Amino acid sequence: MISRQPALATLAAVTLGACSVLGFAPFDDWFTVWPAPTLTLAGLFLLWRAAPDARRALWLGLAWGAGFFLGGVSWVYVSLSVFGGMAAPAAAAATLAFCLYLSLFPALAGYGFRRVVSADSGPFASATLFAGVWMLTEWLRGTLFTGFPWLAIGYSQSPPSPLAGWASVLGVYGLGFVVALIGGLLASAWRRPAGWIAILLLLAGGALLRGMDWTQPHGAPLKVSLLQGNVPQSLKWDPKRLPLSIETYIGLAKANPAALTVLPETAIPLYFSEVPRDVLRSLTTHGDALIGVAIGTTDGGYTNGAVALTPQLAPSAYAKRHLVPFGEYPPPGFAWFFRFARIPMSNFTAGTPQQAPLDIAGQRIAPNICYEDLFGEELLASLPAATLLVNLSNTAWFGDSLAQPQHLQIARLRALETGRVMLRATNTGMTAMVNPDGSVAAALRPFTTASLVVAAQGRTGMTPYARWGNALALLIAVASVLLALRRKKTQSL
Repeated sequence: MISRQPALATLAAVTLGACSVLGFAPFDDWFTVWPAPTLTLAGLFLLWRAAPDARRALWLGLAWGAGFFLGGVSWVYVSLSVFGGMAAPAAAAATLAFCLYLSLFPALAGYGFRRVVSADSGPFASATLFAGVWMLTEWLRGTLFTGFPWLAIGYSQSPPSPLAGWASVLGVYGLGFVVALIGGLLASAWRRPAGWIAILLLLAGGALLRGMDWTQPHGAPLKVSLLQGNVPQSLKWDPKRLPLSIETYIGLAKANPAALTVLPETAIPLYFSEVPRDVLRSLTTHGDALIGVAIGTTDGGYTNGAVALTPQLAPSAYAKRHLVPFGEYPPPGFAWFFRFARIPMSNFTAGTPQQAPLDIAGQRIAPNICYEDLFGEELLASLPAATLLVNLSNTAWFGDSLAQPQHLQIARLRALETGRVMLRATNTGMTAMVNPDGSVAAALRPFTTASLVVAAQGRTGMTPYARWGNALALLIAVASVLLALRRKKTQSL
């Protein structure tokens, strides 16, 4: 058996982790791959179940995580080396260390599962425990040290997966619980009719929930022009390139008039107070505008912001709340990092947690900037007031990598969770409109200079997830672990 051959078991875990990446974008554009993470988790369940002890399960979880994260988020290297100016060996070492840190969370799940599960645990009890520890460690990864929930397993279940509907009730972490539960059932109860019935009920429940219309249209559809300037990251901060960047966005805005024009994150690499007023007038010739730009603060700092402007140049602003460690601010004790990486504007000030939606173009728009849309529960602060969600991003930092399609897939889950249209304006991709059911209504080809003109329907109302956040999913996961602990204690008496 593989479990009796440690090297073979480790290789199997690494391979399963790497294959799990196939369940995420962009591979979903090539073939139907949403079952991939379910199958790889089933394999991981078997490895953990057969592990001789919890320490071996921890190691196998670490190996699975190494395959998964090195395969799925290796684009961090591009950011550090190609655009951050870090020497290649240092960038490779930093990327490896980051991926190994992320791997600690599936390792923790493996340790917890093997410590609690016993030889007497039935297939349904062990599958439920597996799903519970998996979800709790994913939630912890998305929370601890400001969190990094990228590639949470639930993201792999964007449409056309029949499980996608669970996101509107349980959110992406709860959706991950369902994926892990099915994986555990496939591994432990595949010979039992009751196991297949449970799997079919979970699939049918997700499909039924996808058909639920949790929110209602608000007002007439809004014509929006989403601008994609395609300014190379290597030139974005070059002062000589500034006039050409401004001309690019003004030209796109004039050629694609709309009631609302949206420019991506830091589209104009100046403080808002430094942007010439004739530039602002040019961007608001045909309607209102939402511009990604740095905003100076009264204490001499600056925020990563989005400024809403009317043709009369009356501004209102949003300041990014959830900043990227190492990219937008130095975590305590890590100021030395920026001696190796040359990242412009890397000491932003975070905006306040509670910020009202911006009243613009007849809608109440809740902006979120780049990485912020990873944190679904944080976006709920703008609901139910917000009628549209708008993400302004600049993923040029990651080149032509998996980061851009993966980020669009994240936005699809945010739309499902909130029952709102999610609009995305990006520098190099992927600029898109996502419907409330998680489907992509339209998208621009990445690395093109263009505008995506869409009719965005504002919506009101609340999904169950918007009302409860992660509380329901956490309650289910904690209950599954507590029940397993109680069962184990009873068996030991």
